[in-house]
Amino acid sequence: MASVTPTLGAARRIVVKIGSALLVDRATGALREDWLSGLAADVARLRAGGAQVILVSSGSIALGRGVLGLAAGELALEHSQAAAAVGQIRLARAYEAALQPHGIVTGQVLVTLEDSADRRRYLNSRATMETMLSLGVTPIVNENDTVATDEIRYGDNDRLAAQVAVTCGADVLVLLSDVDGFYSGNPALDPAARRFDVVERITPEIEAMAGEGISGVSKGGMRTKLMAARVATDAGCAMAITLGSTDRPLSALENGAPSTWFLPQTDPQAARKRWIAAMKPRGELVVDAGAEQALAQGKSLLPAGVTAVTGRFGRGDPVTIRGASGTHLGTGLARYTAEEAKAIRGRRSAEIEAILGYKGRAALIHRDDMAT
Repeated sequence: MASVTPTLGAARRIVVKIGSALLVDRATGALREDWLSGLAADVARLRAGGAQVILVSSGSIALGRGVLGLAAGELALEHSQAAAAVGQIRLARAYEAALQPHGIVTGQVLVTLEDSADRRRYLNSRATMETMLSLGVTPIVNENDTVATDEIRYGDNDRLAAQVAVTCGADVLVLLSDVDGFYSGNPALDPAARRFDVVERITPEIEAMAGEGISGVSKGGMRTKLMAARVATDAGCAMAITLGSTDRPLSALENGAPSTWFLPQTDPQAARKRWIAAMKPRGELVVDAGAEQALAQGKSLLPAGVTAVTGRFGRGDPVTIRGASGTHLGTGLARYTAEEAKAIRGRRSAEIEAILGYKGRAALIHRDDMAT
């Protein structure tokens, strides 16, 4: 990949991670409404320029514990879950109030680690956010702390934001942090530590510089940010770390504020296609000539074009696609189980509800979930 520093202005889809310390005053537990208003103005400006924006936001536990009067310090799991339940309502309301004056509709998406580990849940999450974005909605994503336990937690929203960026095929991920970039050492302890403007590739030397964490406020520190950078850049998404506490932080980043950019190692779509192509197929679909021609034009595979279904596969599992003559046409992630696919093969999408008893998705395999 060319080592050209990315910019927000050129991005088509942007994921922004916001930590609790930016949203909630640590001393009072109150929402920092002025800061959030500035962020909302930034989001509106990016959208006006043609970008889609997804916000990955912490803050539910911090808001909820203040309402419940819970003491400072580490919370027991049940108290954390209760605080999240109370705070999540307020967090969603705060984003709605901040973005609504700009004519922006918001939607809440709560996820757990299982939602990305399970292919069916992953595809459902991806399809939901894609639909929200296509309808002009700005998704507000957070970990579902009301049900998540240590075994099924992302554990920090840096990792969650990177996964969301990969799931949605984002061009840019921005981590609004309490530091203004990635340093060669901890700048609070080492006066000689220097900030990197650009990291072209995450090497073992770069990893060693992360140490045990530079950030004094965030849960995971710089090590988790570097983990997020690896996940994002390997999937073709550029990532920036910049100071979030300033007013209008996204405008500041675009105008040259101190930051570190991690460069993508590939194209997002190419990375996804390689991931799908590397999977072991669980079944096979045979398609007619019309569907084969449609696939060659980059279209989705509809049930009407399928003539045969073999194998045992579930929703989200990879299947081989073959032409009538046996030609290998590609691999795709099925949106239906093998039994459902057999029931609707050769039928129009409008007939799916009558056959299966529920309103399913129009495509059996969406073009974005296909490697040909």
